[in-house]
This record gives sequence, structure tokens and C-alpha cells, in this order.
Amino acid sequence: MPLMEPYRIKVVEPIPVLTRAERTEAMQTAGYNPFNLSADRITIDLLSDSGTGALSAAQQAAGALGDETYAGARSYFRFHDAVAELTGFEHIMPVHQGRAAERILFGAMLGPGRVCVSNTHFDTTRANVELSGAAAVDLPSAAMKDLDSDDPFKGDIDLDALSAMLAGPEDVAVVVMTVTNNGGAGQPVSMANLRATAELCRAHGVPLILDAARFAENAWLVIQREPGWSDRTPAEVARAAFDLADGAVCSLKKDAIVHMGGFLALRDRELATRCEAMLIATEGFRTYGGLAGRDLEMIAVGLREVVDPAYLRTRAAQTEYLAELIQAAGVSIVRPAGIHALYLNAGRLLRHLEPAQYPGHALACELFVAGGIRCAELGSLYLGVEDAEGRLVKPAPYELVRLAIPRRVYTQSHLEYVAEVIAGIAKDPESVPGQRIVSAPKLLRHFHCRTEPIS
Repeated sequence: MPLMEPYRIKVVEPIPVLTRAERTEAMQTAGYNPFNLSADRITIDLLSDSGTGALSAAQQAAGALGDETYAGARSYFRFHDAVAELTGFEHIMPVHQGRAAERILFGAMLGPGRVCVSNTHFDTTRANVELSGAAAVDLPSAAMKDLDSDDPFKGDIDLDALSAMLAGPEDVAVVVMTVTNNGGAGQPVSMANLRATAELCRAHGVPLILDAARFAENAWLVIQREPGWSDRTPAEVARAAFDLADGAVCSLKKDAIVHMGGFLALRDRELATRCEAMLIATEGFRTYGGLAGRDLEMIAVGLREVVDPAYLRTRAAQTEYLAELIQAAGVSIVRPAGIHALYLNAGRLLRHLEPAQYPGHALACELFVAGGIRCAELGSLYLGVEDAEGRLVKPAPYELVRLAIPRRVYTQSHLEYVAEVIAGIAKDPESVPGQRIVSAPKLLRHFHCRTEPIS
């Protein structure tokens, strides 16, 4: 069946189309960091799927009903009911985005000497763990080591390693399961793995928290790939996942298809009380948490729209279509394709570059210069470790580039353009120069660093 979006477009926005010389100048001005680029320089923006989706007519209409009362607004109760219906959690707190929920929760649960374990911490999650004084430990599945295999659930946690850590001397305070596993190339987590994780956590008295930013997309892939779930709806699968957890942090800028918002939801009343005090002190009153009433209204609608099977089916097909085009051009991606993003194997494409020349970052820069496509590196710039002199002493395990697909934004022809640009680079990959760091902070450096090409 041809790829067809289950919606029609009512509002359009022009996109900039620059010359190569203009793009080169823009990249130089940005210090060869895509995060520093101005939006009016970008043709196709695949930097993030967070807060970049297109609102529906129903969401915009709901926004007009926003009640901006400081405490107890009607909009809060519509938000609360939608989250409670989806998750089943008793204590629900709105926050302005997912990292705020992480900061509040980790501030209440973690501290020096404690450990947070995950299938893979994403960048801001890891930063919030480390800012609390705790250590972040990743236990990705063994299947994640083979980027080319079609193992359906590479996002799983390594259960043997988790069991050993929970039984060991480390003070494990919490286990965080990210669904889908964004730091693990957007791969899904199986319900079987999540259930086994929950059983291990309860046996050792350790809370299990879901990082549920892409709960609907994970549910869709469970329906498609895991035996015993094909007759369930996305909402039913998502609820089954939440039922296994003790709480959840969630950036609603992803699967609620809104521009701002998140929630922290918990079962434990005492923990919720401590978190609520921090919420009020740092985010806002418990019934708005840093959000406007219109945001709360649009979230309530988006949470119901995102579990529509027609929407999820087409979104998954859109990503798979781009994956097929890229692979047809001879460029490897992490297989199988997820939903929210594709991950290019930059290390394989740019074989002439050593990890210390940051091939993932080099490819991300080249995608902009060649075609105005902005994307993000997940390689040694993001995950590598340098010594005091700035020499790369521990490269990332893989050199990847993430192409994050905004929700309901780009059409088939836009994706075909992206594939054409990638195919053009693949014809002469050795022309892509490596990069070296000019300046960078110690924490979250990929957001702030400046680099330059190695001539």
C-alpha cells in the first residue's frame, strides 16, 4: 500500500533553501556545531523529535479553552484525567518537560554514593543523575552490540547484568527503563524484558521508573514484533507497561505531540510528597508545574491522538521508507529501523576518519553543508572520554548520526530529498573532513562545543 499520511495539511510554513556557499558560511559561524545553527538557515531539521511536531486542529481548538487560573485550573484536571487514564498512576505532577521530572525525582531519590541503572541513560538523564552526585550505569542488551542484526528488541536491558548488580555491593537506588531506548538507537523494549526487570527490582526492593517519552511508539513496535501482543491496542500495551513500574518520568514533547510539557507520576505517596515540594519550589504550583493552561489542554488531546493505530502505522512506515532509501544508497543504519529516528553508521561510511576525528560529528556537519539537513551526532563527541590534554582516550562504541523525524511535519518528498543528499555524500565519502574540538565545557559538551575541520 502506498505511504499516505492519515491527515491533510491546513497550514504551511516556508522552509529556507540556501546555496552551498551560504550553508558553509552558516556552519563556520556556528563553530561547526549543528546546535548553534539558526533555524532560518535550515532546510530540513532532523535534530530532534522533541517539541517539533505539528499540532492537530483539535489540539489548537483545545488550547483556546486553556484556564490560566494559578491553582486548581480546569485545564489541570483534564490533563490529570488523560494521564491517569493512560498510566494508572495515582500521584501525577505536570512539569515543563521531561528533564524537569528527572531533576525532581533524582533529587529526591539519589545522592553521592548511590547508583542509577538503565538500559541506556540519554544525555540529559545522565547529566541529572550525575548532578545529584550519583553514578549512572548503562546495561544495554547484548543484541545492541550488533548494529546490523534484525533483533526486534535491542532496547532491552541486560537481565543477567542487572541481576548481578542488584545483588552486588552497589547502592542501587533506582532502575530507569527508557522506552523506546533513545540512547540505544531508538530500539524498543519488549514487554517480556520489562516484566522480568520489574520482578528483579521488586525482589531487591528497588523502584522501577519508566522514561516514557515514546511510550506509544514502543507500544506499536511491541504489537508488531512481540508474540502475544498483536491483538492489543497501543493504549492497552502502554497501560500494561506502566502497570509494571513504580513511576514514570515523561517528556510529552514527544508522544503527546506538543511543543512543551511533561509529567512525573508515582505510586508511592511519601516519595510523591517530597517531589511535590521540589516541584512547587522550582517549577510552579502542583496544578500547573510551569505550564500554561493551554499547554495542559493540548497535552490531554495529544495523549489520546498518539495512540491512534492509523497514526502510528503511518509514522512507522514513514521511517521505514526513509531507511529503505538510505540503505539502497549503500549507507548502513542501525537495524531494524525504529520509529522516532534513524541512526546512520557514520563510522562505517567515513572509514578514512579515526574516532579522534569524530566521524559522526563530521557527517552531521557535512549533511548540513551538502543539503541544509540538521541532525545530531551520537558518537565519540557525545560519549567519548578525553584526557587532561584533550586527547581521546576512550572512543564511543559506535560512531552514529541520528536523524530524528518530527511528528506530522515532513512529507514523503522531504524524506526523499534527505535520502538524495545522503546518497550524494556516499558517492565520495573520503571528501568529508574530520573535525577537532576548539572549545568545549566538561558537561554536555556536544550542546556547546565548537569544532573545526581538519585540513
